[in-house]
Parts: sequence; structure tokens; C-alpha cells
Amino acid sequence: MPKETTRTPVYRERLWPSAWIALLGAAIAALSALMAVPIGAGPAIAAGGAAAIVTALVLLRSAATVSVTDAELRAGAAHIELRHISAAEPLSGDQAREALGPGLDARAFLLTRPWVRSLVRVYLDDPADPTPYWLLSSRRPQELAAALGRPAR
Repeated sequence: MPKETTRTPVYRERLWPSAWIALLGAAIAALSALMAVPIGAGPAIAAGGAAAIVTALVLLRSAATVSVTDAELRAGAAHIELRHISAAEPLSGDQAREALGPGLDARAFLLTRPWVRSLVRVYLDDPADPTPYWLLSSRRPQELAAALGRPAR
């Protein structure tokens, strides 16, 4: 029988869209209904309902999860063992803009969401992986960096 490993959760964050994004989705649904009003009330309700459902599904699907256990970091569908992480650096404000703009390495792995303004840059130390770092959105960047247990560079 294979040995089972227990993964103790240390940190978990779901990157839900902010309230203004949800309001934008509601506006899209309302405008879709409004465009169909000249055709009739039934098509207007159907168009608004369909737009609301599609918008809700897109927003739910875009809410990625970032989690840390005692053995690995997960960012969406990607994961890496903690032993391959050399440092974690919380970024916000100008640092985050620089990291996503001119300072971005094209080989980096990104899990970013436009409604989350702060980031954590997770430096990797895996000779078999050409990815220099992961850049992850987080509303609690200090906590995520601390959960990784690696000092900032």
C-alpha cells in the first residue's frame, strides 16, 4: 500500500473579483436586456438572464485559489514543492507595477488578477525548471510570503 502524505494547510486565499467587477457584470446584464426590449419583454428577460448567467460563470471561473501546505505552493492549477522555492517577496504599489511591466521576465509564471493590486514574487531554485519566479496576485501578500517560510531577497 502506498504511503499517504498529509498536506497540512498553512495558507489559503481565493482571489474573488471585487464588488465593482460584480457591478460591471450586473450592468452588462441590464444593458443586454435593454437592447432586446424593442423585440419584446420575453426576449429582453431572456437576454438579460443569459447575460447575467454567463457573466456570473466567467467571474466565478476567474476566481483562482492560492494555497500553501507544509509541502507545496499551489496557484490555480500549477503547483511546486516548497523545497524549490528560495525566496518570497511581497510587492505593492510601484513595486507591483514595475514587476508586471518593465521588470517582468518573459519566462516567469503569472497568476495575476486585475482586481488584486498587490503581488508576491516567489523565486525558484530548481535547475530543471527555466522559470525564474512566480508572480502571484494576493490581497494578503505579507501573509503569503510568511507562509512560504522563505526570506525576501
